[in-house]
Amino acid sequence: MPIRRPARVTRSAGLAAALLLVAGCAAQPGTDSAASTGAASSSAAPETGASTAPTTTAAGSESPAPEFNGDTSPETAEPVDPEGLTVTAVRAAAHEGYERVVFELAGTGTPGWRVEYVDAPSSQGSGAAVDVPGSAWLQVTLQGTSYPYETGAEEVARGPVPVTGTETVQGVVYDATFEGTSVAWIGTSAEVPFRVSALSDPTRLVVEVADAG
Repeated sequence: MPIRRPARVTRSAGLAAALLLVAGCAAQPGTDSAASTGAASSSAAPETGASTAPTTTAAGSESPAPEFNGDTSPETAEPVDPEGLTVTAVRAAAHEGYERVVFELAGTGTPGWRVEYVDAPSSQGSGAAVDVPGSAWLQVTLQGTSYPYETGAEEVARGPVPVTGTETVQGVVYDATFEGTSVAWIGTSAEVPFRVSALSDPTRLVVEVADAG
């Protein structure tokens, strides 16, 4: 019996030492909680801005801009519930692969339009020739518009509209409103494809022309 007693004491001491070692490891900082936080960070979705970076090929060069889905044929649409529509601003800007001209309107509803290339700009009221910069001319006819004295909105001044920063769009000239239509011309450096759309809040007619290349 005296011989066996030390063996039991040794096993008990070994078990106690093992328990102390496990407890010590659990108390050390920088283990499971920190590791799980790092995993969550690495799997989080990228910021929204990251998706706007240019697409690159395997060689690392930028991919070409999307094809411009327009042509040179006239585009037309009927007005939808126009109420007090008056052109209050015209502006132009360059984008990748195309340039945009925006006609902003006061009022509600959607204007109709006819956008087409013409041989030479001429005033809708008098038929007099209108000088518009460029080698080709898109006539933009907005339908369902009203005189400014009827709507109380301040209409864009008749004549050239200042545009900067564009190359294909050489100039824009506004011809005011006459009997429910408002006319403007977009002078371009060549007869390039174009497309037309309407936006709301505020009401806008958007004409986009492809880069002349």
